[in-house]
Parts: sequence; structure tokens; C-alpha cells
Amino acid sequence: MATAAAALLFAGQAEATTYVFETVLLGANEVPVAATPGTGFARVTINDALDTMRVEANFSGLLGTTTAAHIHCCAPAGTNVGVATPTPTFPGFPGGVSSGTYDNTFDMTNLTSYNGTFVTNNGGTAASAFAALFGGMQAGNAYFNVHSTSFPGGEIRGQLSYVPEPGTWALMIAGFGMAGAALRRRARPLAA
Repeated sequence: MATAAAALLFAGQAEATTYVFETVLLGANEVPVAATPGTGFARVTINDALDTMRVEANFSGLLGTTTAAHIHCCAPAGTNVGVATPTPTFPGFPGGVSSGTYDNTFDMTNLTSYNGTFVTNNGGTAASAFAALFGGMQAGNAYFNVHSTSFPGGEIRGQLSYVPEPGTWALMIAGFGMAGAALRRRARPLAA
């Protein structure tokens, strides 16, 4: 029964081609900390079948005006690491503002979707850079950063975390229920 529950848990993941990563952007997440009332939210959606990455963000209350925004990879939370996506900033990211929104989908087979140094340091191809970035995001080792005139090193930042799809949650809950039922059956004393 436990094997069946495990199979249910991972059935949805084997077919999944879309992965969502989200984060809350705060000055407290910067290294070093940025004393700012600025906040934001970012969502990155990877489609590994189409080799695309959709980046959505909103932010407000920055003390400075935006100079750059990008994703850094691959190091654990609380550390700084190089930029993985285009530099100096995402194409079309609102510049010179203290609040705004962004939504763009990148073709991850195109080298212009990355910082050249990140590509070089991760195998030299778009495919190897995509694998490194996606792997870093899955491991929790990538962060979204918005830089400003007041905080050139970054005013708000957040570590990207995987968000399971609702279907995956449903499968997990069903699997836990099945495993619990199996354990209860085993624990019942036999009637004499």
C-alpha cells in the first residue's frame, strides 16, 4: 500500500513540464541588508518542454529608482553570487522608477537570455546554462534582485522557491491518506 501511495505522489511530477518558483522581495533579504520600505513579489515559470522562462514581478516603495533587475545563481541563501540572466537588466524591465510591474517570457535556447559569464562558467552553451539555472532554482540556490540608485548592490531581493502545482498537492494529500490508512490497518490488534 505504501508503494502505491509513493507512486501516486510522484506520478504528477513525472509528466510535469511547468515549474513555478516564487519569492517575496525585501530589503532584509539583501546581503548586506538594505534598510528600505520597498517590497515586491516575483514569479518565475519554467517550461522545460518549450525551453522558456516567464518572469513576472511587481515592486513598490523603493527609496531609489530602479537601475537593474535580474536573477542571480547558484549559491545558497544569505550569500551573493553572479548574475545568470541578461545584464545589466532584464530587457524591458522598468527603469528609473520606484514602483512597477514586469512580465516577459524568455527563449532559453537563445544565448541572449543569459549573462555571458554565466554561460561560460556553466558549459558554454545555452542548454548547459539552462540546466545550471534550472538546477540552481530547484535547489533553492537562485535569487531575484532589484537594484536602485539608493542601493546599487540591490534594494530588494528574494530567494526563489519551488511552488508545487495544485494537482501535486492533491496527489500528496491522497498519498499521505493512503499511507495513514495502511498504517492504521497494520496497527489493529487481531481479534481472537
